[in-house]
Amino acid sequence: MKVAPKKIYDVVTPIIEGLGYELIGVEWLPQGDHSLLRVYIDTKLGIKVEDCERVSHQLSGALDVDDVVAGQYRLEVSSPGTDRPLFTLQHFTQFIGSLVKLSCALPVNGQRKFKGVVSAVQGTIITLSLQDEVVDISMQNIQKANLIPD
Repeated sequence: MKVAPKKIYDVVTPIIEGLGYELIGVEWLPQGDHSLLRVYIDTKLGIKVEDCERVSHQLSGALDVDDVVAGQYRLEVSSPGTDRPLFTLQHFTQFIGSLVKLSCALPVNGQRKFKGVVSAVQGTIITLSLQDEVVDISMQNIQKANLIPD
């Protein structure tokens, strides 16, 4: 998971929460002049395009003033969608019993990519039930994780 640096979270979190949204997570994908800062927001009522525009407008100004991101980048504000990204242990706990796909930085049992049901979260360990085995994966090893829609 290309999670954004803490300084970006420090700027965007109070703005998003102040506007009445929940911050799901932030991805920072540095690629020179084509870098991308993707911010996921949500509410209990869901997210509309207008919500994304509103948050994007507020974040653009704050990020420019605080100069948190060096160089050029594109800001994208999005709903988590049906293939919702999972950024935190709380997200995995919330979706125990759900099918997910994830990729790891380091191999676990000789594998880096997994598709399975989140069966438990204990400490920083996520337990996935695969078709023929159960695997424990450290949260620190997870690069990217998403729900698989029903």
